[in-house]
Amino acid sequence: RKSLNHELSEVLNELWDMDVNRFMPGKDYTIELQGKAGDGATQDGAARRLFHHVNEERMKSIKTYATFISLLDNYETSTGVAEVVTPEEIAENNHFLDAILETEVMKLAHQYLVKKNLARPNLTDFKSQLYDIWFQLYARKEGNRLDSCGFEHVFVGETKRDKQILGLHNWVQFYLQEKHNQIDYKGYVGRRNKSRPDKDDQVLSLQFTWKGLVKSIGSTFIGVSPEFEFALYTIIFLLSKKSVTHERVKIEEYELQIVVCRHGQHIGTAYPVLLGTSSE
Repeated sequence: RKSLNHELSEVLNELWDMDVNRFMPGKDYTIELQGKAGDGATQDGAARRLFHHVNEERMKSIKTYATFISLLDNYETSTGVAEVVTPEEIAENNHFLDAILETEVMKLAHQYLVKKNLARPNLTDFKSQLYDIWFQLYARKEGNRLDSCGFEHVFVGETKRDKQILGLHNWVQFYLQEKHNQIDYKGYVGRRNKSRPDKDDQVLSLQFTWKGLVKSIGSTFIGVSPEFEFALYTIIFLLSKKSVTHERVKIEEYELQIVVCRHGQHIGTAYPVLLGTSSE
């Protein structure tokens, strides 16, 4: 098992503490874990939704969430179908990046990357670097249509040949899709040494169906702001040149493995895996 990356953990804890836009369990939202997920989606361990309540007023009032939510309907979720990006969508991408770059979280991430010579000090340069990493389209399959980008995969979710769900590791998208009856939460996925997560855990493994397809295990942060996830995954992406990076870190009480896969110069996927909590 990979040893803990202490330096990275320190930076990520600073980001976590600075994340004033994070939603707090029991206060800004409540979840109902219900039962454990079975094998495949034949069994349903959860009759009700995962999100029992989310403070949508707060969500709409925070610029980074509002601009983030406006991006969620910009994509064709089927891989193999070329994306068409309109001028309005490009403007929305830029509004979102502008909004997150105003936060302390992204400012700290930027400073850290500049110190590591992985980003330029100029904010305009950093913004175009982020745009390239997250929003530049690429083909999921070799030499095929430009059908995907890091943002779509990680935050919106994709489907492959109407057979499997790819990505969709974001709680805001999960909540909104669930609200519109697009997602059916099937139950939590337990860890080896702990059968049941707590309702205030801010990292969860879940099983769900979306667009009629099953995601037998999907891992996601719950409650964190879009800028926190952007900062976290961008830092790990830029620190490593490997095609798949596994970083073991401790953020707050969570011992995590952060997985980031690259697709050339872009993000292929990124998600957290909860290994344990210090309260155990």
